[in-house]
Amino acid sequence: MTNAAASLDWAVRSLYLQSVGLAGLTAYLMILDLTSGGVDAGVAISLTVMAALAAGAVFLVARALGRRKVRARGPAVVVQLFLLATGGFLVQVGPLWLGVVLLIFAAVTAVLVLLPASGRALGVD
Repeated sequence: MTNAAASLDWAVRSLYLQSVGLAGLTAYLMILDLTSGGVDAGVAISLTVMAALAAGAVFLVARALGRRKVRARGPAVVVQLFLLATGGFLVQVGPLWLGVVLLIFAAVTAVLVLLPASGRALGVD
């Protein structure tokens, strides 16, 4: 593995980790859907489906970036922008520590994807 490929490989690992996190969130939401009685079932199920779709989409982006598909670079950055927004929201209203962790994690991953070395590994430069 060259230095150019190392930054891209770490970005791919980070995206896979994000996909696993979203899959865990989906499982948690499924448990909540099954155990909560007073919540509107349509809203709860749609939120669970959206989390599952997000987990699948991030997995596909990670796989494409791991296969050195240059077209996956943009969607990988968009995923990080969504994660930055989520972290910012959590800093304001949720657990502060989780928001800070998400902000740092998303920023580091975005930088790894956008580094010139990652571009060289994708054949851009």
